[in-house]
Amino acid sequence: MPTNFTVVPVEARAGGDGAGAEDDAAERPEAPGIPTGAESERPSSGDGTPRESSPFISNVDVERESYYEGKNMALFEEEMDSNPMVSSLLNKLATYTNLSQGVVEHEEDEDSKRREAKAPRMGTFIGVYLPCLQNILGVILFLRLTWIVGAAGVLESFLIVSVCCTCTLLTAISMSAIATNGVVPAGGSYYMISRSLGPEFGGAVGLCFYLGTTFAGAMYILGTIEIFLTYISPGAAIFHGEAAGGEAAAMLHNMRVYGTCTLALMAVVVFVGVKYVNKLALVFLACVVLSILAIYAGVIKTAFDPPDIPVCLLGNRTLAKRSFDTCAKVHMVNNGSTMVTTALWGLFCNGSSPSAACDQYFMQNNVTEIQGIPGVASGVFLENLWSTYSDKGAFVEKEGIPAVPVPDESRASGLPYVLTDIMTYFTMLVGIYFPSVTGIMAGSNRSGDLKDAQKSIPTGTILAIATTSLIYLSCIVLFGACIEGVVLRDKFGEALQGNLVIGMLAWPSPWVIVIGSFFSTCGAGLQSLTGAPRLLQAIARDGIVPFLQVFGHGKSNGEPTWALLLTALICETGILIASLDSVAPILSMFFLMCYLFVNLACAVQTLLRTPNWRPRFKYYHWTLSFLGMSLCLALMFICSWYYALFAMLIAGCIYKYIEYRGAEKEWGDGIRGLSLNAARYALLRVEHGPPHTKNWRPQVLVMLNLDTEQAVKHPRLLSFTSQLKAGKGLTIVGSVLEGTFLDKHAEAQRAEENIRALMGVEKTKGFCQLVVSSSLRDGTSHLIQSAGLGGMKHNTVLMAWPQAWKQTDNPFSWKNFVDTVRDTTAAHQALLVAKNIDAFPQNQERLGEGHIDVWWIVHDGGMLMLLPFLLRQHKVWRKCRMRIFTVAQEDDNSIQMKKDLQMFLYHLRISAEVEVVEMVENDISAFTYEKTLMMEQRSQMLRQMQLSKTEQEREAQLIHDRNTASHTAVATRAQAPSTPDKVQMTWTKEKLTAERHKDKGTGSAAGFRDLFSLKPDQSNVRRMHTAVKLNGVVLTKSQDAQLVLLNMPGPPRNRQGDENYMEFLEVLTEGLNRVLLVRGGGREVITIYS
Repeated sequence: MPTNFTVVPVEARAGGDGAGAEDDAAERPEAPGIPTGAESERPSSGDGTPRESSPFISNVDVERESYYEGKNMALFEEEMDSNPMVSSLLNKLATYTNLSQGVVEHEEDEDSKRREAKAPRMGTFIGVYLPCLQNILGVILFLRLTWIVGAAGVLESFLIVSVCCTCTLLTAISMSAIATNGVVPAGGSYYMISRSLGPEFGGAVGLCFYLGTTFAGAMYILGTIEIFLTYISPGAAIFHGEAAGGEAAAMLHNMRVYGTCTLALMAVVVFVGVKYVNKLALVFLACVVLSILAIYAGVIKTAFDPPDIPVCLLGNRTLAKRSFDTCAKVHMVNNGSTMVTTALWGLFCNGSSPSAACDQYFMQNNVTEIQGIPGVASGVFLENLWSTYSDKGAFVEKEGIPAVPVPDESRASGLPYVLTDIMTYFTMLVGIYFPSVTGIMAGSNRSGDLKDAQKSIPTGTILAIATTSLIYLSCIVLFGACIEGVVLRDKFGEALQGNLVIGMLAWPSPWVIVIGSFFSTCGAGLQSLTGAPRLLQAIARDGIVPFLQVFGHGKSNGEPTWALLLTALICETGILIASLDSVAPILSMFFLMCYLFVNLACAVQTLLRTPNWRPRFKYYHWTLSFLGMSLCLALMFICSWYYALFAMLIAGCIYKYIEYRGAEKEWGDGIRGLSLNAARYALLRVEHGPPHTKNWRPQVLVMLNLDTEQAVKHPRLLSFTSQLKAGKGLTIVGSVLEGTFLDKHAEAQRAEENIRALMGVEKTKGFCQLVVSSSLRDGTSHLIQSAGLGGMKHNTVLMAWPQAWKQTDNPFSWKNFVDTVRDTTAAHQALLVAKNIDAFPQNQERLGEGHIDVWWIVHDGGMLMLLPFLLRQHKVWRKCRMRIFTVAQEDDNSIQMKKDLQMFLYHLRISAEVEVVEMVENDISAFTYEKTLMMEQRSQMLRQMQLSKTEQEREAQLIHDRNTASHTAVATRAQAPSTPDKVQMTWTKEKLTAERHKDKGTGSAAGFRDLFSLKPDQSNVRRMHTAVKLNGVVLTKSQDAQLVLLNMPGPPRNRQGDENYMEFLEVLTEGLNRVLLVRGGGREVITIYS
């Protein structure tokens, strides 16, 4: 927007402030409703003070000039009251105050694509209830439940089943809430978790669920082979146990061979046509239902007609009836006249004759026969209430039957005892049983095929869980009431001549259970091999795990060919384990982890109360979800603590991989909301929490300049920021565009994208904040005041030195810089000014041997000590050594100063070389007078003369050339008498007269001063003397240093000397390669205390 202003002639000003007031008037925009003329009629603000006596210092400070007269540190004299000299600081180390530090919490958002839903078809019963029923009821019910009841007893088995079913019920409630919170497209549980907890959790839990489903397929195949080789066709075994104890190993080998062949066959079936698998699903489900009905029918039959199933005991030990038929040592023939030994005798003795040597336990104990299934009315229920855990290889013994123990008995193999094949204990049984309650996700996995997923999933899943829980609990009670304890603990039915225990209970025939369980496990295996590849395909197509994207492709009809191949390979790993009891806890871990995160997702969404959380299913509460989550976690460690840790490690690695390499998605997930809540909480805590110096680190606002294409002018400023911060603390990268926001919106967006891209290249972790303002000066001030939020605000401003401050095409660049210095001082913020920033190293560079030199002149809170320490943490500066120089004057004890400084660094735990440089007082050189005079000439000319832009450029260049020539000749003129009248002037009398006649008609001639009447201001001379002398000392000591850190003197209180201030800084740092001017924020940032 245009700005109107009026320039008042110089001759109207009485005092030395005239030019400064003119500048102020020039920069002040016209207020609305105030005429332009009103501005010009304002009285002069000059204070009448002669310019020669006080161009920089106010009247109050005039009296102090005599105190600083002749001192070497005149450049810093205005700050002595707030920033003491190092010498005085070292004499009395002050107690350090506490400072606050911000906390950084940030989230990154990006756009994502939505997945489309398929056309719905099925209802609740067919689409959810029956699939859940088929997946829940399976191999564990038929092959292991009786053994679990025998080992754990009815009470503990009831507890195991109750806990597991409660876990799945609570998970189903949480899942129902998530599933009814909007439309759930195809993808089921993975979709729900990922969209509720974000891509990292979604990918980790989705892959865990995929691995669980794959290992479930291995478990079902192993169950199928166990039924086939143990109960249907034992003669089909390829390997046989010849040696003692070799039967178990031979069985494992048979399982591996047959399991691999079955897996290959099933994979081919799935590859050829999934539609056949889906059509056979109802057939397999019918097998399960018929088998369960046969069990209930058998239990009812035992109440009035128990089956005659004898079990042979030797003493109290159960015998395996695979090698004998008669449960007796001898039997009488020929009407009781002849005693003949039985086959059992031959198994325990060396021969069949009565006089043969026999096993000692066999000779001292009797053989008895009991009913294996005495029936519901037999009272065996009370005997089976309590647990009977045992070690591996222990005898299956019946309590209550007398037996004569044999001392030092050697458990010779080959004897027909029923032995336990694994050690049994409560937690191990939980791990083996839990897979029998999994499968609750079967309905949600078909969410894309349901007519009304929001209605069908909760109803069908919870009904299926209630039905199966009732079946399991009733089976436990009925098994304990009907079957003898030793038969329950006989895992493979050896006491029943190798028959399936649960089959012997069933009615009308054991083959109903055997055939039904065989086809049931076959169908469950096919379902797992069908579902797992589709789950992997859904994860791959989401693109959150880069290396899995190849598995998102398949056949032309969408069938996941590559995912099926990977699933078969992982499934083969489970089959090679070959033990159903070893595979079951593995998949328990993966399913439990999946269920844990389903509960977590519901709890997070409920507690956050996000506006989009509006489930149709109302019977949920965050406490139920939290209880379910806790139960899942407890069950993981109950089942197997090392498997649990391993599963968590896998999920954690997947999470970190997705976070580091994966495609970032924004799915409106709860974890993002949780992060925002946590950030808000942390911000509130930081703002009101007690600050402490020990936690102080530079929270940097980096001020970047942009070119006309909105590209960053000095990208190495961000490199230096990364080296200084090393990813810690807060970094705000700010920039200002001149104009109005409505006009510059597109440019601002492009500039922000450029800055963010550069931040990514330089690995600068932080925020970008770009401001569009009517002037660069105001925009910079706004950033310094308002950047950050709450306690997460910057305490340090980093900017580049304005190299082109002398160029007249940008006359206000130096003024913006000086005003920024004043703003940071007023805001009590530290300021870092990097000069020659383009010469600073990039992040890829490695500086070799070199020094980081610190010139500690005034104490400003310890910034000069802390910055080199932070820089040396980065690999760019790691090999550089730190040197600290401080300046001693004539009245200082330099030896004592060095000792004090070394002790101070020792207490700070900072290693550095220390050197005290003595600056003796001497006369001000002619070069200093000339430098000062030329500086004042330039300022006076540009302020008072109404030159055209061309003339300004020409005169500025001419003065700059003279300045350079004077500096090169300093060696020859250093000892010359320094009188102002001998200094060669840039302007001649003829030239001045010509300029006056040239501009005579403009009315500005009256405003000219006679430049020959100028005398160097004494205050300026002293400041220039300090800058020249200090620059010479720094050049002598630190010209070859990799980086020089130097106290930055503050700007003058009187704004008239702003341009002179820039000249002082230019002289102070002249000839140095990399310079970092440091100005503290007025607070202690480093402490000697722990």
